[in-house]
Amino acid sequence: MEFTLIADGLRFPEGPVCLPDGSVILVEIAAGQVTRIDPDGGKSSVATPGGGPNGAAIGPDGALYVCNNGGAEWIDHEGLLLPGNQPADYSGGRIERIDMATGKTECLYRAVEGRALSAPNDLVFDATGGFWFTDTGKARVHDRDNGGVFYARADGSFIVEAIPALYGGPNGIGLSPDGRTLYVSLTLERIILSFEIIGEGMVAPSPVAALPGNVVCSFPGRMMLDSMAIDANGHICVATMADRSGIAIIDPLSGAYSHIETPDFITTNIAFGGPDMRDAYITLGSSGQLIKTRWSVPGLPLAY
Repeated sequence: MEFTLIADGLRFPEGPVCLPDGSVILVEIAAGQVTRIDPDGGKSSVATPGGGPNGAAIGPDGALYVCNNGGAEWIDHEGLLLPGNQPADYSGGRIERIDMATGKTECLYRAVEGRALSAPNDLVFDATGGFWFTDTGKARVHDRDNGGVFYARADGSFIVEAIPALYGGPNGIGLSPDGRTLYVSLTLERIILSFEIIGEGMVAPSPVAALPGNVVCSFPGRMMLDSMAIDANGHICVATMADRSGIAIIDPLSGAYSHIETPDFITTNIAFGGPDMRDAYITLGSSGQLIKTRWSVPGLPLAY
């Protein structure tokens, strides 16, 4: 597959969002910044919320909603940027709303049921205007937080922990085309889980509480997982890292997958855009690049 370089010099890009004018908004996690990339590769700052802006999505009011993981230590390894543990200046996990015209940033959520959010990572809106999001949990030298999956309303009025104590680093999140199934990637366990949605912020209970969800697909070795998008056929397109970096395309019914390699040790995310939704924009974290390619099928249009 051929790739076109759209922009480089980015500080660990993630969370690409395709806009109707052909530009892409993404986050630069290591810079604490949200950036707009024009079709010709020009860059401009949208907002600087600080911390570690991570996953991003447009909400029902046209604003940008961002998972902020609170920041990380950063390691420069032979010119490649790698994320590390919780930093000394960790500013706390939160969900933020950003006005893309003015850059005004509002913190919507920092806690749920009295417990602080740790490291919100990625989010997806449903058709009702609410959103599901993952919290990966912060790692320290000798311990790490348990992650989970949450549901919240965009107006700041409601948040609930939908799937608690989800081990393995919940990261990417997506919805099936009919909106009835939630998909979550676990970075460290290298699996994709599915959950049946049964109500607002509610998923069907698992037969064994300690083993939540249903395994859609698992990956060998250290082929770790990051964020995802869904295509028009319902396939899960998840970014992979380490052993085989790229995009894995998974059939959620059979668990079978194919893999497209990308030129970066840490591929972080994929988003679909363009008039036919076949322009695939992929963020390469460690090399700081946004690349583009043509996909074989259209991406699934997002709720907003």
